[in-house]
Amino acid sequence: MSSAKKNKIKGEVKNKSGILGSSIVLPENYLPSDKEDFMNEKQLEFFRQKLIDWKNELLDEASYTKDDLSEEGLQRPDIADRAQVESDASIKLRTRDRERKLINKIDTALRRIDIGTYGYCEETGEPIGLKRLMARPIAALCLEAQERHEKMERTHKDDWLNKNKIRTYVDIRTKHEYSCINISWKEILYM
Repeated sequence: MSSAKKNKIKGEVKNKSGILGSSIVLPENYLPSDKEDFMNEKQLEFFRQKLIDWKNELLDEASYTKDDLSEEGLQRPDIADRAQVESDASIKLRTRDRERKLINKIDTALRRIDIGTYGYCEETGEPIGLKRLMARPIAALCLEAQERHEKMERTHKDDWLNKNKIRTYVDIRTKHEYSCINISWKEILYM
């Protein structure tokens, strides 16, 4: 492991770009390249700007949704119209909740830029890779570590489902899935 990489992981490289930005001006249409030193000042600034732009876009959408829901109102004289409006509102709110969690991940990535650990796997300390970061700028794990993490999640989920005797059944007629705890197939047929 190179000394520069060790220093970055230990946090000895302090706030090169910062959440408020830096004095670095990127060339127009700049894209990080494998030919450059990994996570140099230009690359850090590029990803910082990319993350901040993404966060601002999400905040604008949240503001639009808030305004849209308050203008729309849920009161409708027709019950079918009211059900449709409530369903649409529920979908919008679930989407905003997912985006709120994404904003937290973006803030975490910006903090990693601040302390100099951005671009390095939190589990192994290895570089995440520019292609992965371009596709998912909030990535905190390298591809191999992410795959291990997802495999462990699936394994533990299956263990939990088996332990709690949760079964998934598919209604052949409607193609709906039902997850049930300690319930027999006969009980599902008569629901």
